[in-house]
Amino acid sequence: MRWLSISAAIASISVVGIAIGLGVPLLSVILESRGHSATMIGANTAVAGIASIVAAPFATPLAVRFGVVPVMLAMIVAGGFAFVGFYFAPAFWMWFPLRAVLHFALTVLFILSEFWISTSAPPHRRGLVLGLYATVLSLGFAFGPFLFAQIGSAGFAPFGITFALVMLAAVPVSLAWRESPDMRGPATHSGSGIARYIWMVPMATAAVLVFGAVETGGFALFPVYGSRIGYSEADAALLLTAVGLGNVLLQIPLGLLSDRMRDRRHLLVACAVVGLVGVLALPYAAGNWHASAAILFVWGGVVAGLYTIGLAHLGSRLSGRDLASANAAFVLCYGIGMLLGPQAIGIGMDVAGPNGFAWSIALFFAFYLVLAVFRLGSRQLRA
Repeated sequence: MRWLSISAAIASISVVGIAIGLGVPLLSVILESRGHSATMIGANTAVAGIASIVAAPFATPLAVRFGVVPVMLAMIVAGGFAFVGFYFAPAFWMWFPLRAVLHFALTVLFILSEFWISTSAPPHRRGLVLGLYATVLSLGFAFGPFLFAQIGSAGFAPFGITFALVMLAAVPVSLAWRESPDMRGPATHSGSGIARYIWMVPMATAAVLVFGAVETGGFALFPVYGSRIGYSEADAALLLTAVGLGNVLLQIPLGLLSDRMRDRRHLLVACAVVGLVGVLALPYAAGNWHASAAILFVWGGVVAGLYTIGLAHLGSRLSGRDLASANAAFVLCYGIGMLLGPQAIGIGMDVAGPNGFAWSIALFFAFYLVLAVFRLGSRQLRA
């Protein structure tokens, strides 16, 4: 267990998680205070998903050419200065390229950090290490909004604090420079681009696409769903907190469980089944806040396992440069999910009313289970 490498990668990306948790609501609040419509705020935010999709294919070539640590440090600097740029940008149109640079840098940073973590963990402990990573990252995301609530959106202070946090992420990365993974040498699998890695490990990449869709779409539209079924804004926010708590508390147990399984794909299927059953049960518990909170706690933690266990499955199948490219494909699929989820769930609610929220999310899990039946069934036939 290469703890210095693991600690450096987890610490750096978790500090960035705090900065994202603080920065994303900060930017939305500032745009709203300047009189921009929700549509324009949403359009600016959507640039994040597009930038993630564009950035993913560049992560591995950049790391091969310049090294993992130099590229991570460059992305930290680029992301930090792009964020400060929002404070000094006088025109709204300037926020679009700044958002693109920020999320390009963050995407490359996430891909290389997760690759570093996967290569530093021994195979029989990979699930545990990735569960620890997901837990610490979730805590970082949760702490960011709390920090934002304390400092507010006025003046340069929130921008300065976010910049300082992002720059702080460079410290652990620099300390572990000598232990960074070596990506020299050719890839094992021939071909060009990262698209082939999507089909090489489809149950992992499809899992993260589903997770990206239900997480982004669910969090974006749950307040609307909550108000339409009669919950106050505070009660709906607390239900989202239950999802976050499940995410924090269940990733390490799920990671430990995945380390004991011969084939992690079966655990991915179990997570999808729980996701499907849980979201279909949500309309029946709508009148009972405590029952809804209990369902969402378990649902949030288990569904987040699609990301954690998907990463562990990826690491068990590939190594070296191929793993870095597969990580890029993994994050690319997450970005596609970010674009699909809010649109599909929003359309579902417009067509079918409040229950369309649950039914639309259920379709993503059903799609994954159909894929799982096909993949696992084909393997048994070949055997």
